[in-house]
Amino acid sequence: MEDRMHFSKVLRFFPVLLLTSSLCGSFALAGITLPKPIKEWTFLTYINGNNNLDPYGATNINQMEQVGSTEQLNVIVQWASLQRGTTQRLYVQKDNEPRKVTSTVVQEIPKLDMGNWRSLVEFVRWAHDNYPAKRYFVNVWNHGNGWHLTDISYDDVSGNMITTKQLGDALRESSEIIGHKVDLYASDACLMAMVEIANEMKNSVEIFAGSEETEPGDGWPYHAILGRWIQNPEASATDVAKIITAEYVKSYTNGSNGNAAVTFSAFDLSKIEPLNDSIRNLGQFLISTDKDSRAKALAAANKTLHFTYSDYSDLGVYLDELEKVNLVSMRPEILNNVRDRISDFVVANQVTGRYARAKGVSIWIPLNQTAYLKNSDKYHALQFQADTDWGTTLKFLTEK
Repeated sequence: MEDRMHFSKVLRFFPVLLLTSSLCGSFALAGITLPKPIKEWTFLTYINGNNNLDPYGATNINQMEQVGSTEQLNVIVQWASLQRGTTQRLYVQKDNEPRKVTSTVVQEIPKLDMGNWRSLVEFVRWAHDNYPAKRYFVNVWNHGNGWHLTDISYDDVSGNMITTKQLGDALRESSEIIGHKVDLYASDACLMAMVEIANEMKNSVEIFAGSEETEPGDGWPYHAILGRWIQNPEASATDVAKIITAEYVKSYTNGSNGNAAVTFSAFDLSKIEPLNDSIRNLGQFLISTDKDSRAKALAAANKTLHFTYSDYSDLGVYLDELEKVNLVSMRPEILNNVRDRISDFVVANQVTGRYARAKGVSIWIPLNQTAYLKNSDKYHALQFQADTDWGTTLKFLTEK
């Protein structure tokens, strides 16, 4: 009512002036800019195609264009292309061109380093200024490597990538820009559904979604995800994460992306502290055991469900394997407490094929001392280490 009254008063004072609009949805009246309409959601996808995934960028944007932005949903893309050599910011609109990106290029930026975490922050800032919404979904599209090696969003031109800690910094600054926690963060990237990564964003993101395993190059089925989402534009962050989880796995189960062994899950980060506490308690117990039990605990890790990297293990399956080795003095409540906290934390989890045992969240468990020492310095700088001291447990388990 207040906005409507204000609008009518402006018209009364300026009866002959022209009213103009922009793609951003703002209205200008003789040089006076009125507030932009605030939609239910703004969906931001940060497509780093400055690498060998470049051809898939256009494919996924074309999928988005099968649905496009609506009155309640802004679909916004920052798209770097190795072939084109520039970065474009797009307001994604529905079209009938399945092989051609036709959405409006709102801005074109030369030589932007997509491996610089501040480029992600500036994208969020720009989108917040131009496409405001009640809720924000930030999606980083690129190669992913979990918390170590090359982390996420590596740029072959600059040689940079966004580290796990930098991703946390980017999301913290993003939450400050939008004035509240990022409602949903997800990675259309490999190996990101790790408890270590979740901890870096726990104070700035409500729901985090990603894959425990690698993702095929085709990535998400954006047309299917958006097609369901626009049917319920007021969907919660958890609801949207569940849509992504279901449609992603469906697309690789005799679906639009064929057949592949995939995983996808989503986490409620408000439940992460109890999970951390339960992992800390498990770690303290393992450190208190004798040499024989230590060897059994590491052997259990060897039998755990691993992903592309053998030191990325499904946490829930590790608990099952620990239970089987019958460690001396292991009280059932130690393992069950972690299981219960995983159940609270993981709000969506779907898998195919050989990943049937996966519980949705992975954790680092190096299988020998060499693997531990190679990555221990970086690990001990993570928030998860500060919260759980899990790195000390790993040091104990891998000692010769």
